Amino acid sequence: MGPWKTVSETENQDYGRFLRVIKKSIRSHQLEAMRAVNRELVALYWEIGKMLQRKQEQLGWGKSVVETLARDLQAEFPGRNGLSARNLWDMKNLYASYASFPKLRRFVAVLGWGVNLLIIRRCQNALEREFYLRATARNGWTRDVLQHQLDNKTYEKYLLSQSSFEQALPENLRAQALLAVKDHYSFEFLELAEEHSERELERALVGSLRSFLTELGGDFAFVGSQYRLEVGGQEYFIDLLLFHRRLRCLVAVELKIGDFKPEHKGKIEFYLEALDTQERIDGENSPIGIIVCCSKNKTVVEYALRTAGRAIGVASYSIVPQLPEDYRDQLPSPEAIAARLENL
Repeated sequence: MGPWKTVSETENQDYGRFLRVIKKSIRSHQLEAMRAVNRELVALYWEIGKMLQRKQEQLGWGKSVVETLARDLQAEFPGRNGLSARNLWDMKNLYASYASFPKLRRFVAVLGWGVNLLIIRRCQNALEREFYLRATARNGWTRDVLQHQLDNKTYEKYLLSQSSFEQALPENLRAQALLAVKDHYSFEFLELAEEHSERELERALVGSLRSFLTELGGDFAFVGSQYRLEVGGQEYFIDLLLFHRRLRCLVAVELKIGDFKPEHKGKIEFYLEALDTQERIDGENSPIGIIVCCSKNKTVVEYALRTAGRAIGVASYSIVPQLPEDYRDQLPSPEAIAARLENL
């Protein structure tokens, strides 16, 4: 027999493990290399933007000079698509947007150019940019996910969300929970009549599960509908039971087609107590609840949640695309927003 011998089953298994380790190492280093390249690219664009900003301030450089600069750079570096006139203006805007906000530069440096570009172009002020920078860096949002979050006005919904998370959750989970539960959900992907029952709403959401989970935010996994609990020999059913991967906890969702009522809080607290006692497994955090109503009075919700012993969020929903026009008028003060973002 030649030098190559038939390997035993044990050797095959050892080789298989070795191969997996090598593949994992290669992928890890490839990812790190991509991140390093991205950091260098953003650093380069920051420096170019800084120089353009100064020339504009000193010499009043405008559109014609930048277009000439773009042509000369593209001639010198053919194939570099990032050196267009529009991209040069974006570099200048990147520097201008964050030069006065050093605490945000560390987020800019670790995010891809496409993500940074989207935030610069879509966000209206520094606080909104800070929110999306922090949330993207923390949650690893891709450009497509970020686009969805921007379209869905996640910033406004985050700031306006009403919950008992501050008093009911440990500090290390509060920011993620606040980001996970929005103030308003748009279920326009459902083919529902304006008049519908809670059961019809539930069935429609389960029937459009992918769209439903995307609207919730992307980190939710479906566990079941009409999830059965038995307490004291009696049966109880949770409308929807989900699991949140980052929070590592079960999420009970109660659907209400009318206004929020204070008694809704007591019912979901009962469910959360039962889930915590009977369903939570080792390694999971205590469950949270979301009450999704057709409408809510913010003052009534505020009063109801003051005495909540469990982590509960209250949100409204619509089945047609809508966002109240006065949302921005309802946002907290800039000082309050800045303080809240620090904990994101």
